[in-house]
Amino acid sequence: MKFLKTIISTTLATVKDAARISLSLFKIMIPVVIAVKVLQELNLIGYLATPLAPIMKLVGLPGEMGLVWATALINNIYSGLIVFLSLAQDQPLTAAQATVLGTMLLVAHAMPVELRVVQSSGPKLGFQLLIRMGGAFLMGLLLHLIYQNFDLLQGPANILLTPENSAIDKTLLQWAIGEIRNLISIFGIIFCLLSIMKILTKIRVIAAMDFLLRPFLTMMGIGSKASALTVVGLTMGLSYGGGMIIHETRSGHIDKKDVFYSLTLMSLCHSLIEDTLLLMMIGGHVSGLFWGRLIMSCLIVATLVQVTRFIPEKFSDKYLWGLPKQS
Repeated sequence: MKFLKTIISTTLATVKDAARISLSLFKIMIPVVIAVKVLQELNLIGYLATPLAPIMKLVGLPGEMGLVWATALINNIYSGLIVFLSLAQDQPLTAAQATVLGTMLLVAHAMPVELRVVQSSGPKLGFQLLIRMGGAFLMGLLLHLIYQNFDLLQGPANILLTPENSAIDKTLLQWAIGEIRNLISIFGIIFCLLSIMKILTKIRVIAAMDFLLRPFLTMMGIGSKASALTVVGLTMGLSYGGGMIIHETRSGHIDKKDVFYSLTLMSLCHSLIEDTLLLMMIGGHVSGLFWGRLIMSCLIVATLVQVTRFIPEKFSDKYLWGLPKQS
């Protein structure tokens, strides 16, 4: 009986924590999702593609792929892929090109929502926008040069993904129902993550993980208190890991510098499993989508750690990591 009461009380506490974290996320996500929908209905997203065309050509992609990236930037990867699939027949890509495009989509997408998630923990929006756009371009350019100079992945991309008409032509009601389902799914995932974290903490797996990761994370400037949440973001996604970071930051449990480095790494490299598999469906290769993204993201953050050591604290507080908002 005592064991049952403990399980019930722990479950209720976890539900409350998940609800609190989800509410913090929903306050950010709902207004942004609505604003993005308005932009879509007014056909304004296409205007973002024009300035991206020269960037696409620099990384070896047709200029028309700028519309794919623009759609993903303002909305999400799935929306970008729908646009890609509508262009794929007229603009066939090699496996190398699909990998370059996929990597850029993975690094920089859903910017309105994800930048607000990061900003809510303290890091400055302007720098996070710059690092993600710059990081996406840099990774795309390096992969393009490697694949081109070493004559790698030059065969046609093997596109396995096919669009569903229901995903393209949704009524407003269907869209709203779909978004509500997404929000419910986010709550469910956060609840599961919290439950798993408590179990892993109880059986000392988190302590072991921190011990193993500490030398690597210390080199990158991410403290042990943020390491477990960083792993969540890398594997599950920025919204989930970021939501938990927001909760911990506002509780004062994580240093502002750890938050900055952790969220910057999460921003550049998150959903390593799910999103990598998704972009492989359009012909992308794991060498760039997974390994290239992970290695280059770590190098960028490691370099950032070294550079920020020479930057005055006042400048960093104003333009880089900022000060966390208290709940």
